[in-house]
Amino acid sequence: MAASVPARAEILSLFRSLLRTSKNFSDYNIREYAKRRTIDGFHQNKNLSDPSSISSAFSEGKSQLEVAKRQSIVYSLYAPKSKSVMEMPSL
Repeated sequence: MAASVPARAEILSLFRSLLRTSKNFSDYNIREYAKRRTIDGFHQNKNLSDPSSISSAFSEGKSQLEVAKRQSIVYSLYAPKSKSVMEMPSL
């Protein structure tokens, strides 16, 4: 049985969920990496036209969202005590 093609609203919802999850990382570098990876992944797949490749990219994105959610919890347990230089206020 072939997977159905996700609607545009579902794809945008996945994109927003990934970006929201990236904000949950306490470490600046990981937070920015997750955000950049999300944006780059969606830019890379924006020209997909084959329904099966769209479905597989969508399911890969959903699995990446679950991984990111788990990782944000793990990283919050072992967050560094000091902030990154990028997060410190400038003088």
